[in-house]
Amino acid sequence: MAIGDVVIENIKAMILDGRLKPGDRLPSEKEFAESLGVSRLSLREAVRALAMTRILDVRHGDGTYVTSLTPDVLLETLGFIIDFHQDASILDLFEVRRALEPLAAEKAALLMSKQDSAALVELVEQLDSQMPVDEVVVNDLEFHHRIAKASGNAVLCAFIDSVAGRTQRARIWRGVTQPDAVAQTRREHMAIANAIADRQPSIASACSLAHVAGIENWLRRNLADPKEIP
Repeated sequence: MAIGDVVIENIKAMILDGRLKPGDRLPSEKEFAESLGVSRLSLREAVRALAMTRILDVRHGDGTYVTSLTPDVLLETLGFIIDFHQDASILDLFEVRRALEPLAAEKAALLMSKQDSAALVELVEQLDSQMPVDEVVVNDLEFHHRIAKASGNAVLCAFIDSVAGRTQRARIWRGVTQPDAVAQTRREHMAIANAIADRQPSIASACSLAHVAGIENWLRRNLADPKEIP
């Protein structure tokens, strides 16, 4: 194992065992390198790698800190990876959504408060075929985010937000090219929202699966090449 990799593993171990906590400032470069028994160059390489994965935050002129280590921060790297592979089929992203969102809907049906589930229904009721497509997409993203957040699983929520946000172009494209897209979205979202409000996890999961799979299948039928979305 390269020295830089050893340093990375040592720093990660210090975070895992509590010697370094979220928000802690690392010792000076000289002091820290000496304590780890490595060169300052090796330490810099390790810090740079851990900063790229959002484990460390390098603040020039202030020092290096452990980040909050919350899932949304750590999974920012996932968003970068997805952006970097936008040439890959958009259908790959919908396959991931199809795997994750039914689970979120199921958990939301068990955990979402009555007030929040009522607000979710109200959000769906705001959808109107006369709305500009960009407003429909904003409503759509907010709907799926609220369900993911209500799942009580921060990692699941971060994954869904990251993937869903990067299917925005496909949402817009469908809204422009499919005449009944808004009405269909409203019906399907309402079925999910009502199942959540009625505390029916299995139905919420099934409706969510049907919703995402339906969009995925529509894209498969209407795209000669899944990369052609403008």
